[in-house]
Amino acid sequence: MRWLGDSLDAVKGFSDEAKREAGHQLGQVQEGREPSDWKPMETVGAGVREIRIRVEKAYRVLYVAKFPEAIYVLHAFEKKTQKTSKTDLDLASTRYRQLVNQRSKK
Repeated sequence: MRWLGDSLDAVKGFSDEAKREAGHQLGQVQEGREPSDWKPMETVGAGVREIRIRVEKAYRVLYVAKFPEAIYVLHAFEKKTQKTSKTDLDLASTRYRQLVNQRSKK
């Protein structure tokens, strides 16, 4: 598991219940399973998925698991509106592009 930007700190800022759920869902991904509630986020990048966590509030974890060396967590945040904010999508997209560019230079 590789955490990009401040994504690990963001998850650490989730409520205790949301942190446990995020850890459980990411563990499922590490074991080759799908999270229990997710959706594809192709607008961010090819293969990007969003884990949806609903406890007392709504939380999201955006990750990509298509690269053989690691699962990359691009962004994590508390969702405050029905629609994911452009700021959150742009940040995840930027981290995805940087990841792809770094991998292509190796």
